[in-house]
Amino acid sequence: MTAVRIDIAEKVFPAVSGAPARGLYHDFRLEVADKSFVALLGPSGLGKTTLLNIVAGVDRDFKGRVAFDGKAAPRIGYAFQSPRLLPWRTVLQNVTLPLEPGAGSVERAKTLLAEMGLGDAHDVYPERLSLGMQRRVALARAFALQPDLLLMDEPFVSLDEQTAERLRDLLADLVRRHPATILFVTHDSREAVRLADRVVLLAGPPVRIERDVRIELSAEARRSSGEVERVRGALTEAAPALSLARG
Repeated sequence: MTAVRIDIAEKVFPAVSGAPARGLYHDFRLEVADKSFVALLGPSGLGKTTLLNIVAGVDRDFKGRVAFDGKAAPRIGYAFQSPRLLPWRTVLQNVTLPLEPGAGSVERAKTLLAEMGLGDAHDVYPERLSLGMQRRVALARAFALQPDLLLMDEPFVSLDEQTAERLRDLLADLVRRHPATILFVTHDSREAVRLADRVVLLAGPPVRIERDVRIELSAEARRSSGEVERVRGALTEAAPALSLARG
């Protein structure tokens, strides 16, 4: 079980180059249930990536605590805004990079690449792949780690809508086959509704939870643009200043 409890009493960005210090978080609390898919929705620059970095343990410069129920040190995967593939490694080598050496890890990586439609790209180098394919490799790498908690920071940003939609389908399929607790950052309200079972709308600064909404849509309904737009419309109508973006 990997539930997450986030309690940030204070997070301040220090003064830099004459700019004053900025209070980013103050008395912020969020609980994430085990195996839930939570989208953090808010405008760019609000501090959503900082929140993921705090949960990941990358940013420790804050007052507060992040606790994981069930495991003291869960296995955490992180999918970034850019694919971050090593150009001197092949696709397969990039996916196996965070794994323990061995045949089992290689087979797991090959299985995930096949699920991502990249079964014939094991020996290809990243520079020969389109951006959409690179992002598929990054997804395969994140899931190959078999994470208890997966942090995703706008992993489909800068893609055309058709490619992004295809990757959303692939991600939804991966989550069904390989369940994990997921925190997914986005500023795209349609993407949040399309993927998550819970959308947390953030505002600020300092960052606060404006709304916390359960998304009750079946897998079939999530593939219906009409159903997604219906729920998205209700979401943005209640908080129009927070979630107008569609990506």
